[in-house]
Amino acid sequence: MKIDASKPLEYSTEENSNKIFGFWVFLGAEIPLFATLFTVYFVMVNRFASGPSGSELFEIGPVLMETFLLLSSSFTIGLAVHAMRHGYKKAMMVFMAITLVMGLAFVGIEIDEFFTYVHEGATLQTSGFLSSLFILLGTHGLHVSFGLLWGIGIMIQLWKRGITPATANKTFIFSLFWHFLDVVWIFIFSFVYLKGLM
Repeated sequence: MKIDASKPLEYSTEENSNKIFGFWVFLGAEIPLFATLFTVYFVMVNRFASGPSGSELFEIGPVLMETFLLLSSSFTIGLAVHAMRHGYKKAMMVFMAITLVMGLAFVGIEIDEFFTYVHEGATLQTSGFLSSLFILLGTHGLHVSFGLLWGIGIMIQLWKRGITPATANKTFIFSLFWHFLDVVWIFIFSFVYLKGLM
């Protein structure tokens, strides 16, 4: 395996560069998935049937907390990559752990939000609006949950093997995935919650 020392560690081999390119292709395929879910939501957004509307259902407090947690975690995963590029394993692990804890808190708030909706009689079967809302939020939440498991797996490898071209590559690809989820959340926050509260 030929290592190019002139490049960042995550790009230092041809295999690593190919994996990063392949992951960009994967993220490109994720865009139509979320675009479809947003489109369905926008079509169904005013179809309340006998259920509540967004303005009746949404509470800004938990949503702001979710947004703060996820956007802050985007910053900390960036710090983890920065520490990785300087060979600071301990700092990298700390920032990775903080990222995952904030991601876990985000998922916890979202689950609590779903239970609150269901308790108030707002379920998948209540209306087209609610079914599209649950599927959009749930798909994003499942991605974050998968990211938590993935991040834990990477941290175990970092702890055992240290910062190598392979672990650096995995960490960088994970950071791309995490940033992507943050971008999707910004759209959810703006066009689902804020617009729904108006």
